[in-house]
Amino acid sequence: MVDSVREQLFASHEEFRRLAQEHSQYTQRLSSLTEKRYLTEEEKLEEVRLKKLKLYAKDQMQRIEQGHRGGHFQVA
Repeated sequence: MVDSVREQLFASHEEFRRLAQEHSQYTQRLSSLTEKRYLTEEEKLEEVRLKKLKLYAKDQMQRIEQGHRGGHFQVA
């Protein structure tokens, strides 16, 4: 059920789609950072920033999902 709700939102809700794409980009960049043996200070700061941005995007996506389940869904 959760996947079908997400698929529906991804297809019809512009903000949800944007957040999902951003979340994916953050995940990819974090993955490339974790593959490195050592991180520079700048990369360490970027890693922290990306983790926060990724969590924010996930929280916003969950907020939209909850609104959809609660009947407050609006197509963007």
